[in-house]
Amino acid sequence: MILAEPLVAYRATRYKKDGSVVYRMNKPMTRGVSMKKIVVLLMVLLLVGGIAFSQASQEKAKDQPVKIGFLVKMAENSWFQDEWKFAQMAADEYGFELIKISTPDGEKVLSAIDNLAAQKAQGFIICTPDVKLGPSIKMKADQNGLKVMSVDDRFVGPDGNPMENVHHMGISAYQIGRQVGETIMLEAQKRGWDLSKTGVACLTYDTLPTSKDRTDGATDKIVEMGFPKERVYKGPTKTDSTMEGGFDATNILVAAHPDVKYWFVYSLCDDTTIGGVRALEGNGIKSENIIGVGINGNELAISELEKPVTGFHATVLLAAKRHGYETAENMYKWIAQGIEPPLLIETSGVVMYRNNYKDVLVEMGLR
Repeated sequence: MILAEPLVAYRATRYKKDGSVVYRMNKPMTRGVSMKKIVVLLMVLLLVGGIAFSQASQEKAKDQPVKIGFLVKMAENSWFQDEWKFAQMAADEYGFELIKISTPDGEKVLSAIDNLAAQKAQGFIICTPDVKLGPSIKMKADQNGLKVMSVDDRFVGPDGNPMENVHHMGISAYQIGRQVGETIMLEAQKRGWDLSKTGVACLTYDTLPTSKDRTDGATDKIVEMGFPKERVYKGPTKTDSTMEGGFDATNILVAAHPDVKYWFVYSLCDDTTIGGVRALEGNGIKSENIIGVGINGNELAISELEKPVTGFHATVLLAAKRHGYETAENMYKWIAQGIEPPLLIETSGVVMYRNNYKDVLVEMGLR
């Protein structure tokens, strides 16, 4: 950049010689302020103008209604229905608009983020249909100026590790799995089962880290408590969180191990475990010879616990209220008040049996 010379004034001296006039220009005199002072003045003006613009922008943002998206991978699942219900409670309490969107695949996720930006939302919470979409979701959120939090299933980066720079609320999946394993073993001990005649239908969906952590936790715990590891039979499911997946995988296991008299059943969630129990019962295994323990404590699990006797013994109730209400509350405070939530919040579970599920549901705000 070329700077103009400072303003100067010239003093002219007039001489008369032989009737003529001669002008000589003396040394110029600087008029006004120096270049350094001009630069300082301009910087001050820019700073004051920037502060004023920032304050005006903040005031304008405060005037805009807060809109928060809540994206889930399986809107028909009762767990996500509960999350939406509790998130709406937070929206009603704090006075923001909750935008609920079902996003069962990656294309719909990215489209939903653009949709939220078009609606002038300021942030969103998401349970992604694929944890490997994490980097794309974060990039899309940043491009649209949206804050993002994951819930339930944590984003995974290109290196296969959790994306620790994205705010997340979830459970300690491995510890929940161990809770399942302990519940099953205590019941088997109570019934006096011969473990040499017992098999495990471990219904897996290992492409989802949360699922693998839960089933690994359950397996590790029952082995620690004396169950023979060689009698743990893995049944990979084609889908996560569905009865059909559990049903089909368990049918294959029953056909492969006809000598098993007693069965343990566990998986990622209630739906898949109940599908496994249904398959066992359909293959002639008596309900009293099955111990199935699920995870989530959804309506399907509750309907099983309402029955006098089934192979479904218990469920670990997760904190749907916290996952819905608290994530929405945290996002609102982050947007409206500038209060950033912790990067990681882990919740725990409570085991519900036939003899205590009603009381637990009331305590957790679900009834």
